[in-house]
Amino acid sequence: MFTGIVQAKCEVMAIHTKTGMYTFEIAIDESLREGLQIGASVATNGVCLTVTQEVNGHVFFDVMEETLSLTNLVHLQVGDWVNIERSLTFGCEIGGHILSGHVHTQAILSEVSKTDSHYNLELTLDPQWMNYILYKGFVGVNGCSLTVGAVTENSFMLHLITETLRLTNLEQYQQGDTLNIEIDSQTQAIVDTVERVLAQRFGHNV
Repeated sequence: MFTGIVQAKCEVMAIHTKTGMYTFEIAIDESLREGLQIGASVATNGVCLTVTQEVNGHVFFDVMEETLSLTNLVHLQVGDWVNIERSLTFGCEIGGHILSGHVHTQAILSEVSKTDSHYNLELTLDPQWMNYILYKGFVGVNGCSLTVGAVTENSFMLHLITETLRLTNLEQYQQGDTLNIEIDSQTQAIVDTVERVLAQRFGHNV
């Protein structure tokens, strides 16, 4: 489990390709490697990955084809930066919202608006997932717990503060790029339950 509070953005140092699998080699700060064990879970751009090796400050993660096909990890290149969060431990402050590290879908960055006073992103999302995107609700974007701004039928806004831009890789994305999306599990459960109850009460056309 994760909180969506990204701890660092870290550089992809190498990508080793094998049949049906990529191995990402990522340089992770010493402070974040403290106590890190083989088999530990680390959110990488919001994707829960398992540590397979650590060598000279570089941490290795094996990523299967299925994960690559569902996430933007497939687009990573050497020199790119990824958002990193260690898994939640008992007693830690939860400043975001609970995330599983299981990406539901990807959104397309349809517009970037930046001025001296704001940095806004508009993300376009498949309508089936927009049911769970609510104004002032939570959404996981590349592993970041963010508050949803204005919502349309197929898109939503994000209003990013300077600290979020400093700690994460969101500023490196441009129009047309894809970002990993994990919807809030509580929102999904509530929406699905309400829809099921209404369908049972009033028929499946509701």
